[in-house]
Amino acid sequence: MTDLTGVKTADLVGEALGWAVGKAEGLDLFMAPPEYGNPWRVFARYQGQAIAHTKRYNPWEDWALGGPLIESIDPEERRVPKVLGGGRGAEVWVDLGEGDARVGFASGETRLIAATRAYVAAKLGDTVQVPKELMP
Repeated sequence: MTDLTGVKTADLVGEALGWAVGKAEGLDLFMAPPEYGNPWRVFARYQGQAIAHTKRYNPWEDWALGGPLIESIDPEERRVPKVLGGGRGAEVWVDLGEGDARVGFASGETRLIAATRAYVAAKLGDTVQVPKELMP
């Protein structure tokens, strides 16, 4: 495993943000090294009973990954995830079980970045550990 470094959730961008979201989701993540001009990238391993496959994990820019994540935060809609301020801020409530909930606030350049940062803040806190290679 690579060396990890502490990063403020509010400062997460790109692949490091994807890594943090994947860890908050409990996914089996790995990094692909730079090749063909691409930087380090985050992938998730998905395993079923009969198949296993890997897929790029970029929820900060892919609505197919980030959208369902946001929708699943509170399926009972007691606390609906909100995107505030024209999409540059987000508030996310995460139910931790046994009547305990945590809220995360974040801002970002897009609604998806703001929402994924808020999700990481609610699940993992204000500082997270990410691989050094993913930091700009």
